[in-house]
Amino acid sequence: MGIFDTIRAVLGTSAETDATREADPEDLFGMSTAYMTMEADLGYDHCGEAALCFSGVDSTRFDDAVETVEAILEAGEIDTGTGFHRHEDDHGYQWFVLEDDDPEDLVTSIHFAADQFIEEGFGSRLLAAVFGFERDDTDAYWIYSFRRGAYYPFSPKRTSDRNQQVEFKLQSVLDGELGLEDDESYWYPLWPDAPGNHPWE
Repeated sequence: MGIFDTIRAVLGTSAETDATREADPEDLFGMSTAYMTMEADLGYDHCGEAALCFSGVDSTRFDDAVETVEAILEAGEIDTGTGFHRHEDDHGYQWFVLEDDDPEDLVTSIHFAADQFIEEGFGSRLLAAVFGFERDDTDAYWIYSFRRGAYYPFSPKRTSDRNQQVEFKLQSVLDGELGLEDDESYWYPLWPDAPGNHPWE
């Protein structure tokens, strides 16, 4: 995943000074209705995947917390069929990537994972939850920044060019349904490594 250094200032540790409020995992449930709006009003299908990005720390207690999250996701895989795998990108950020044809299950699993990090005392390590959508040859994502406590849209054209027309359209349609980031300077991109890839790949 090619993340510009600027996103480290927003989603990374130094973003605490820019936090508008404490992130609330309950915000993630707003994506449940957003999935329907994206399909009915904008013609986007969900891509069958979503991901939770977090930064690690050299701590046995943190490792135990991650294992607890994995156990929760494994239980969810049995109950709902939501598959998952763990991934570390080239910048050292870690991801839980979830796969499910039911977007409601994706939202629930992301929420459970994020909530468990917070319960374990590591909410400050949460960076972003990313939900993917596709329409024809256009990819679009809703990114929830835990440090800002808000969503923003992201639509990459290639690996360093974004489709702002799509992003502003998403903003106009979902404003009021999701808690959106008002300051567009915080709409930082999560660039894929290659065109057509997801940010978590």
